[in-house]
Amino acid sequence: MTEHDHEHDHPHTPIADDEQPAAARARVLEEVLVEKGAIRRADTRQEIDWLVSRSPADGARLVARAWVDPQFKERLLSDAREAALELGLDPGPSPVVVAVENTPPVHHMVVCTLCSCYPRALLGPPPHWYKSLPYRSRAVSDPRGVLAEFGVGLEDDVELRVLDSTANIRYLVIPRRPSGTEGLGENELAALVTRDSMIGVAQPSAPGEPPRQS
Repeated sequence: MTEHDHEHDHPHTPIADDEQPAAARARVLEEVLVEKGAIRRADTRQEIDWLVSRSPADGARLVARAWVDPQFKERLLSDAREAALELGLDPGPSPVVVAVENTPPVHHMVVCTLCSCYPRALLGPPPHWYKSLPYRSRAVSDPRGVLAEFGVGLEDDVELRVLDSTANIRYLVIPRRPSGTEGLGENELAALVTRDSMIGVAQPSAPGEPPRQS
């Protein structure tokens, strides 16, 4: 009997005709780990379902609360995980989630130069451009140029800080509150906050403007 001869069958994940190489490697790795008993297929599917169910709405709730509650904003800037839990939100498995605030003199922009580390629990799956090599490299070498392509122009005296996510640290940008929103409630404010603005490559939409998202 060879190592591939078994007296029992294993259910295998169907292979799509257009499966990409990275997806194929992940599928094979999953098959090996399931066969060795290191993971259960049901747990893997449950985790995938959880990931794809996330959306930027949770992050927008954090931002909106920070806009209307200065004390909560301080707690969010101090410990974003605890602040998320305070609102009943799941901050995800990353041990550290850091919130940073965009202000008139300082603008933050998030990237993951190695892969695609990202606060998925609070923002949902990352956009395709966030995972692309051009963004990951140019966000470091030419961040102002990248922001300009997204439609964000910064004055020369604005300090631009590029934050590199890691396996242990995720970043969430608190964008600047749009003018003319003083009379809006928290839910109305949350509707103005876009995914891209919480990455730092867009400004929140002003009331009456369509959401600005790439």
